[in-house]
Amino acid sequence: MKRFFILLKRFIPPYKKYVGLNVLFNLLSTIFSLFSFALIIPILEILFNTKAVVYELQSTHNVPMSELFDVLKNNLYYYTTDLIDKSGALTVLIILSSFLILMTFLKVATAYLGSFFMVSIRTGVLRDLRNMIFAKIVHLPIGFFNEERKGDIMSRMTLDVNEVEASIMSSLDMLFKNPLMILTYIIVMFTISWELTLFVMVLLPISGYFIGQVGKSLKRKSLEGSILTGELTSQIEETLGGLRIIKAFNAEKKIISRFVALNNRLRGTLNKIQGRYLLAHPMSEFMGTVVIATVLCYGGNLILTSNSEALTASVFIYYILIFYSIINPVKELSKAAYSVQKGMASLERIDKILHTQNSLHTVNGKEISGFNHSIEFKNVSFKYQNAWVLRNINLTIEKGKTIALVGQSGSGKSTLVDLIPRFWDVVEGEIRIDGVNIKEINLHSLRDLMGNVNQEAILFNDTFYNNIAFGVENATMDEVIAAAKIANAHDFISATEQGYDSNIGDRGSKLSGGQRQRISIARAILKNPPILILDEATSALDTESEKLVQEAIEKLMKNRTSVVIAHRLSTIKNADEICVLLDGKIVERGTHEALLQENGVYKKLQETQIV
Repeated sequence: MKRFFILLKRFIPPYKKYVGLNVLFNLLSTIFSLFSFALIIPILEILFNTKAVVYELQSTHNVPMSELFDVLKNNLYYYTTDLIDKSGALTVLIILSSFLILMTFLKVATAYLGSFFMVSIRTGVLRDLRNMIFAKIVHLPIGFFNEERKGDIMSRMTLDVNEVEASIMSSLDMLFKNPLMILTYIIVMFTISWELTLFVMVLLPISGYFIGQVGKSLKRKSLEGSILTGELTSQIEETLGGLRIIKAFNAEKKIISRFVALNNRLRGTLNKIQGRYLLAHPMSEFMGTVVIATVLCYGGNLILTSNSEALTASVFIYYILIFYSIINPVKELSKAAYSVQKGMASLERIDKILHTQNSLHTVNGKEISGFNHSIEFKNVSFKYQNAWVLRNINLTIEKGKTIALVGQSGSGKSTLVDLIPRFWDVVEGEIRIDGVNIKEINLHSLRDLMGNVNQEAILFNDTFYNNIAFGVENATMDEVIAAAKIANAHDFISATEQGYDSNIGDRGSKLSGGQRQRISIARAILKNPPILILDEATSALDTESEKLVQEAIEKLMKNRTSVVIAHRLSTIKNADEICVLLDGKIVERGTHEALLQENGVYKKLQETQIV
């Protein structure tokens, strides 16, 4: 429960007004409930004529607080008996019954208002939680997602958040309202009979202990269920993404059996969770009945063996009504505790994301407005885990120059360019832009200098316009069209039914590979960055598409500093410098002609591509 109250401290402060209104109306509802129950006493006494006492009106002036309640009670009985004498018992009965209806109406109305204001808290907290998770995921470094399954992260954002709503947020009303009701009822019960109430206070913790034993393992099982649900979501996501390979290798049976096995494990865990959760209500109801029966026996004994004026049969019935009214809040409170334990497991999984430290964050980083001189790699080494991917890289990329990186797969080309926008941080050495270590530069400011075109065009399920204008504030249609024309994309965009307002489908599924790549290039052109990073932008295209894309790339690279990863060496013949990587090291560098004359690694790469 400690973590639950930490949750409240984190999320509830913006909704203090609603919390105050909720507490106010719940308090009023409890007070009206007590008044409605209190009316039972005179009604019973009128019906059964149990009171033959003659009351005299007493003054409340200078009456000590300890005696004020008794004086008010005496005066109420005085007016009641006086009205019975003047108008008859039936008239008083009708008046009391009408007052009972009014009190009950006020009780249910204020109870509704208390719950109504709780809705704003629940929906607001959940909105804030979703916003925080999404914002955190967007800002976390790419390295975090290499360690986590995409499906599991999606599960935390959806299923776990829904579980928090179902378990914790739905319990807020009970947790804000019920303790207040229980406390108020207990105070009144002490006022009526402290002996009986002390007896009750001994019984309630005992019954609560037995109820609490049922839910001890609920949180652990709920966490296990959430983990299995995340694995299941991951399997679904991987299966949908790899259907072509699954079918090509006739692996349907293997994939299905793996899914069925995991699904059966999840079912078994959920059965145990629900079994324990459903036991909360019957267990609390049974224990409540045991407590009430015990109180009836003990209270009845007090009435039968005592001549006390305070605890009469009608007052005892009022006491039992109040006590019975406590049972339901106690049951709801215990049920809320079960729900909270169940939801806290999901909250722990969410907090794993929210509490993840962003290693790339730079406090008070320097703002840079432009790129003036050079990018320098000084003795840069990098590894993801144990094995070094890059070792002792020294490279200077001067403004306006085009540097090409070539080498076999796994030589470290993509990792090297990923270090420039700080998708990863160097392990040893440093990278400087215009003499400033990029770790000292504001991350947004750093990445604002760069434009990326990757081998796989990353597009969004949106319109042509929004994909090209992505990341550029207030881009006009004329600017978007101009960028599309430079990227050789305007003609096929215009040919669609709605032009630039046409939706391109999930990840650009309605477009060919070449068209997707040209949209990516148009996006980079519109951003107009001084530094351009091209990661094998034409390697996956057919000859015709490659020609169009290459033309667009050449237009894009004009007057820019470019770092190009090339699979096809024919595309980088005109680069100012070509760096050949092998096992994470730069083993050769120079122009295309100079490297061919060296008769080294570059020459061998060139020969393997000659048909």
